[in-house]
Order: sequence, then structure tokens, then C-alpha cells
Amino acid sequence: MSEPSSSMHSTSAPTVLRILLGTQLRRLRESRNISAQEAARAIRGSESKISRIELGRNAVREVDIADLLNLYGITDAIEREQLLTLASQANQQGWWHRYQDVLPVWFQSYIGLEESAESIRSFDTQFVPGLLQTEEYSAAVIQLGRYSRDETDRMVYLRRERQRRFVSGGLRLWAIIDEVALRRPLVCQSLMRRQLEHLLGISDRPGLTIQISPFLTGTSYAAPCSFSILQFAADDLPEVVYVEQLTSAVYLDKRGDVDRYIEAMNHISASSTTPEQTTDLLCSMLAELEASSEQH
Repeated sequence: MSEPSSSMHSTSAPTVLRILLGTQLRRLRESRNISAQEAARAIRGSESKISRIELGRNAVREVDIADLLNLYGITDAIEREQLLTLASQANQQGWWHRYQDVLPVWFQSYIGLEESAESIRSFDTQFVPGLLQTEEYSAAVIQLGRYSRDETDRMVYLRRERQRRFVSGGLRLWAIIDEVALRRPLVCQSLMRRQLEHLLGISDRPGLTIQISPFLTGTSYAAPCSFSILQFAADDLPEVVYVEQLTSAVYLDKRGDVDRYIEAMNHISASSTTPEQTTDLLCSMLAELEASSEQH
């Protein structure tokens, strides 16, 4: 069994540690030809509970992990300690836990994945991606969800916390933004102008690639909605596709699903602006806004 490194333990968010633990447990069970039903009996649970544990969907009880290790015949003290320590760390709360009063549960999982991702490729059809938003743009987007002023302020601050790791260079981001999202009026032209200026100002930042999908190309139809592909440094962790919906989100990690989204992302990217063309288009949009404001 391949073992996650200690550095992986210390730097990863609980969400990813649960996925890593689940992957290890599934491999142990399958290598011993033990069914999910047998494993469920060992922890006095259901097959769906085993499925949730192996997919990293829920926090786990260390006593359940110990019982599974007994069933799988893991008697080596060091190996047992590594997995039990991983289970303990996976149960710890992430820094974003203090925002759980304003964060949907399904989005808390995404933040956990984002926290440990090495790189993210995203395609956004409605708005500028959160990691690239100005605070006033973030507030305007959040208020579309009819949140209170206090809730909006807390969520804007949370978004700023997420941006800090990206700004520090801990994450590579390749963002493709639909041109319609950049031209859609949001509150006022001055807000959009400052958001476009922000994108222009950070467009050459190391670890960041910004492309714009022109609405005249129609390539955005390669995918029905916005999505992100998250990649992790650990070999044991599969790429994850995140698709956000109005009141929930879908997380896909099956190889076939991920490959379809990667194909769609590559298709959209190939027909989008190059980084140099992105700069030119942003400048053109800013000039249009300036000309429009002068007319009014």
C-alpha cells in the first residue's frame, strides 16, 4: 500500500485527508477481496456508510477505522498508527468552519478541496471566478442571493481569506471566463470597470493564466455550465471536477467523467484568447466603458 507522506498530512485540509484515508481503506478492502457488506458489519453500519467513508464524504470515527484495520488484517503497529493518525487529522475542522453559519455544507467541501489543490482550471459563464474578484464585486455577486448585509460582509471576508493562499503562490490557477460574464452589468459600470482593471493588473502574475471565451465563437456550449477541475500533488488523490448548482454541487472523480470535462476544457481553451489577447480585450472593454461613461 502506498502511504501518504507526513508533509501531506500537515499541509492538507481535512476534506482532502478524508479522501486520502478513504482511498487507502478502499484499496485495503479490495486487495483482500472483502465486500462492502462485510466491512459494514465490522463497524455495525451500512454499506452506504462504507461508501461515504471510502469516498471521503464524512468525518470518521477512529474506532471504526480500528475495526476495519482489524478486519483487513493490518497488524503492523506503524502502519496502523499512520492510518489512525490520518483519521484523527481528517476529523479536525478547517479554518473556514467559523463561517459555517453563512456557508452551505456543499460549498464547505469545495473550500477544503481548494485549500489543498496544487492547481485549478476553471471555466466561468456567469461571473468572474471568486479568487479573482474585487471585494466590491464579490459583495455585489453575493447580494444577488438575498443575503443580509452582515452575512454578505462575512462571506466577502471569507473570499478574501481564500484569495490569500492564491496570492502567496500556493496555488496555480488557469481561469477561462466567458466574455458575456465580463460584459454583463453588475450594479454599475464603475464597479465593472474596477473589476476589469483588477484583472488587467494581475494578468501577468506568476501561476495565473487568464483566457476569455469570446461569445461569438460559441465554444462555451462545450459545457452546459461553469465547472472547475482541481488537481492535487499527492499521487493517491484523483483529479476532481466541481460543478456548482443553485442549491447544491456535484463532485466528480471517476476517470471517465473527469476525462470528459478535461476534453471540454481543452476545447474551450483552444478557442479562447491567448494571455496576450486577453490583455488586449480587457483594454478594449475598459475603453468602451470609458467612452460610454463620457457619453452619459
